[in-house]
Amino acid sequence: MSVTAAQGFTAAGIAAGIKANGNPDLALVVNNGPRLAAAGVFTSNRVKAAPVHWSEQVLRGGTVSAVVLNSGGANACTGPKGFQDTHATAEKVAATLGGEFNAGEIAVASTGLIGVLLPMDKLLPGIEAAAAALTADGGEAAAIAIKTTDTVHKTATVSQGGWTVGGMAKGAGMLAPGLATMLVVLTTDADLDSSTLDKALRAATRTTFDRVDSDGCMSTNDTVLLLASGASGQVPAYEEFAEAVRTVCDDLARQLIGDAEGASKDIRIEVIGAASEDDAVEVGRSIARNNLLKCAIHGEDPNWGRVLSAIGTTKAAFDPDRLNVAINGVWVCKNGSVGEDRDLVSMKDREVRITADLSTGSESAVIWANDLTADYVHENSAYSS
Repeated sequence: MSVTAAQGFTAAGIAAGIKANGNPDLALVVNNGPRLAAAGVFTSNRVKAAPVHWSEQVLRGGTVSAVVLNSGGANACTGPKGFQDTHATAEKVAATLGGEFNAGEIAVASTGLIGVLLPMDKLLPGIEAAAAALTADGGEAAAIAIKTTDTVHKTATVSQGGWTVGGMAKGAGMLAPGLATMLVVLTTDADLDSSTLDKALRAATRTTFDRVDSDGCMSTNDTVLLLASGASGQVPAYEEFAEAVRTVCDDLARQLIGDAEGASKDIRIEVIGAASEDDAVEVGRSIARNNLLKCAIHGEDPNWGRVLSAIGTTKAAFDPDRLNVAINGVWVCKNGSVGEDRDLVSMKDREVRITADLSTGSESAVIWANDLTADYVHENSAYSS
């Protein structure tokens, strides 16, 4: 049930005509309270879309009563008109929902092609249609409406102790640290304030969405929101709540990698024996972004030399003569040289596990990536058409 698994939320997803193909393209998620607490994290790209600028301002107040999301257009690099359109979108949501709603508490998110203004003549009437379709089981429809090149919609939930965390995500390309090219809305009926939500969300994204690295490209529109309605009346311990948020984020992050454009392999890169967590993350990202390795994985070639060459480009502490690499459990490289017979490595399964041991310390990190395929090239060469 996605974002409506938690009590106190309604959602809808409709086709407003933003997409030329007529597919669903507009989603609305409403927090019916009694609490309207919220937190958010956004792309670290210095080029930010208009809805990111708007929603960053909204989140400074710690209160979000509704989120409107569109696919079919990113509203990025669209100048003052793009920001005016985002403002108008929030104003329309507030006016349509009526009552105590105001534009300053409406978050906006967009995804799609950069550099194209949104068709406001379709988007604004679509908001009225979405508001009319709001329902307590509308989470799945909302998740479907935010898809772009995604082949499946992505949802996850965790329930315990009388409270729930639910979420939906979109993303299939431009998946790189600084979040991913994602729109994510998480909801909970736990009764928590915005500062608690912010702490839990930042801790969760640091080890989940920020460690998904599909193609080394960072989006202009990344938005992850966490809304709390307080409708369950339950106040969970912080550690318990933070783990539930992390679990939902981890589930959604894995779904993003599993649906990455053109991918035929999901690559789990675990760096162990690092002097620091930062070193482990840097090495993991270098391995994840090595296109030669990604092509080798696609061809089911356990080419461990490409792993070592990727490690060698980092500033991490290590001795080249003490590096070890395993692929799917076979230590094909030991002490910086030839290890077990590479023919022992089976790479037929979808998931490929790479372990890089720096033999320097006790810290570790996991980065998820995927292979580089001709389908990925085709998807992105034909994207704007």
